[in-house]
Amino acid sequence: MAETITAVPRDGDARIAFRKPVPTDGAPVWALIRACAPLDENSLYCNLLQCDHFRDTCILAERDGQLAGWISGYLLPADPRTLFVWQVAVAPEARGLGLGRQMLERLLDRPECRDVTRLQTTITPDNDASWALFRSLARHRGARLADRPHFTRATHFEGRHATEHMVTLRFSGAATHAA
Repeated sequence: MAETITAVPRDGDARIAFRKPVPTDGAPVWALIRACAPLDENSLYCNLLQCDHFRDTCILAERDGQLAGWISGYLLPADPRTLFVWQVAVAPEARGLGLGRQMLERLLDRPECRDVTRLQTTITPDNDASWALFRSLARHRGARLADRPHFTRATHFEGRHATEHMVTLRFSGAATHAA
């Protein structure tokens, strides 16, 4: 059975349910990501695998029963104390409710993330929403935020994609104890 946590958003107009994904969420997640430019689309199969194999480190938000948000992530194989956040998607009609940070908070508070002391993600310089989200999370969790170019436009993307900066949040202890 999927874990479900229900919350009333700040505007009070709808209930938000947060839960782990299941394989049947793969297609709706893929459609959500397609609706959330500038996110890079992955294959439907990739999103299906995320919903199945990585369900413990991914999270969905549903608003009035409709998919409103998604975060994909995984613990680094070589460093299971690091949670890498792959994508954060919030449906256009659900923006402004703070869903991105709520999903991150709930993800970090899961038992599967109890030993996480570091969160990493990559962000392009022009993605203001993602920068604001992770800066907000760092402030709220008392984490130090650092960034550096990681996958560069010339070296890794052959000029077809902006440089991705590796953003690292370091928590003073396990992330679940900082809230």
